Amino acid sequence: MLIKIDVDSSQPLFEQVAASVRMDIVAGRLAPGHRLPSARELAEALEINLHTVLRAYQQLRDEGLVDLRRGRGAVVAASAGPLAELSQDITALVSRAAGLGISPTTLAALIKETPV
Repeated sequence: MLIKIDVDSSQPLFEQVAASVRMDIVAGRLAPGHRLPSARELAEALEINLHTVLRAYQQLRDEGLVDLRRGRGAVVAASAGPLAELSQDITALVSRAAGLGISPTTLAALIKETPV
């Protein structure tokens, strides 16, 4: 697992960490049951604050992608499995939207507004 952050980006660091983990799940590089690095280890490796990593892990927990357990740390949740199955569909949708001239921001807004 390789987490990349850009300290010069306007996107908050915790969102960058969460997005990186999310993409690893979508790409199938992280499967359900996979243990993530401890927040302390990851903070040291990325040279960022421990609370930044904890906030990223909490966001992923709130999305149902990660289970946080005392003593066990962060583990990719079983509910994250179907996300990897959607990878090809997501890629096709993004490609189709780009071909139609729809920006990523507009596509994201359309997805959020679509009833389930």
